[in-house]
Amino acid sequence: MAEDIKSKVIQAKKASIELSSVSTEVKNLALEAMAQALDKERTAILGANAKDLEAAAELKKKGKLTQALVDRLKVSDSKIDGMIAGIRDVIKLKDPVGDTLSTLELDKDLILYQVSCPIGLIGVIFESRPDVVPQVMSLCLKSGNATIFKGGSEARESNRTIFQILVKAIESTDGMPAGAFQLMETREEIMDLLSLDAYVDLLIPRGSNEFVKFIQENTKIPVLGHTSGICHIYVDEYADLDTAWKVCFDAKVQYPAVCNAIETLLINRKIADAFLPKMADMYLGAGVELRCDEDSYTLLEKRGLSTLSRATEEDWGLEYNDLILSIKLVDTIKEAIDHINTFGSHHTDGIITENASKRKEFTGLVDSSSVMVNASTRFADGYRYGKGAEVGISTNKIHSRGPVGMEGLLIYKYILLGKGQVVADYAGENAKPYTHRKLDLKFEDVN
Repeated sequence: MAEDIKSKVIQAKKASIELSSVSTEVKNLALEAMAQALDKERTAILGANAKDLEAAAELKKKGKLTQALVDRLKVSDSKIDGMIAGIRDVIKLKDPVGDTLSTLELDKDLILYQVSCPIGLIGVIFESRPDVVPQVMSLCLKSGNATIFKGGSEARESNRTIFQILVKAIESTDGMPAGAFQLMETREEIMDLLSLDAYVDLLIPRGSNEFVKFIQENTKIPVLGHTSGICHIYVDEYADLDTAWKVCFDAKVQYPAVCNAIETLLINRKIADAFLPKMADMYLGAGVELRCDEDSYTLLEKRGLSTLSRATEEDWGLEYNDLILSIKLVDTIKEAIDHINTFGSHHTDGIITENASKRKEFTGLVDSSSVMVNASTRFADGYRYGKGAEVGISTNKIHSRGPVGMEGLLIYKYILLGKGQVVADYAGENAKPYTHRKLDLKFEDVN
């Protein structure tokens, strides 16, 4: 392992301790400095991104980079506006560090506080998407977590420029520690980072299935993330057709290269004749390749639609991240739910229905981190969920699930305040009893 990699991580780990106790006022001043710096340095950011896009175009020609990754790589003035808006939304969020989660009296003058605190040092490893840097850095800063960033080589110039602009703004703010945010740039550094479980508390990978699986299988560090976004919408027999056409179109076409776009459309057979032909026309008009099961293929072929493909069994488990959609007719909502729970990735799935009992059945039984009713799956996003931004989307069932904002970057500690009590008094034949009484007290109010 290169010593400079380990020294960067150790420096960030030490800075994480200091960062955990920085005041809300200072953190917000640093965040505003970040926003202003991005606005001021637009030319530098766009120039760096242009270099990455030029190199990416060559890699795409050689088949080494997909169009989806090229799309995610591009930075524009409007994307910089979005970065700035995301940082300022984080400023508005309540500082979660030091919140009292619960207070319990163990006995008179023996009070146990459960208090939120930062996780510590977080490693964020991501492909493409330079806007990940300000999103994650702002959330980590506000929640008091130091961060190691490792972006993909395809975005090296953009990531380096944005990172340097933001760190300069942070470290020029009085009261902010130096070294809390570090950038790694080579592929070899990933393996070094994965081995540093003595210092790194959490890893958040953002990228393809294979990428996230590789991270999970090659480290002892806890990993928060999702391996894929195989999302579905089920159009129920009680669907409002106008709602279904609008929502299903948005969920595939609005931005197909992201993890919350749908990859499979499930349609109740009873509504298929009324719904599917127009829906297919809309998709084909937008350039979507339709991969149909035998029944939906036959239905559309009879209606005169061409340029259709037949779905294979493999299609049900694919994340296309492109203008490709698989379609399947089902007989019941149970069949739809079983299909989603079997082939989906527990990311985001939706139902279009006006029937309350069907809505309840679907939301209760679909095992996904986000479940949508009469709304696009594209809403599954930290910014849209009011988290300011997100560090990623988790399909884990422990710690944090779904779009992860600051709440996923916090843990807690127990603080016990006593007056000389000892366990010996509460053990044995004449043991004192515990009161275990819940109290409405805040640790921050303790003198």
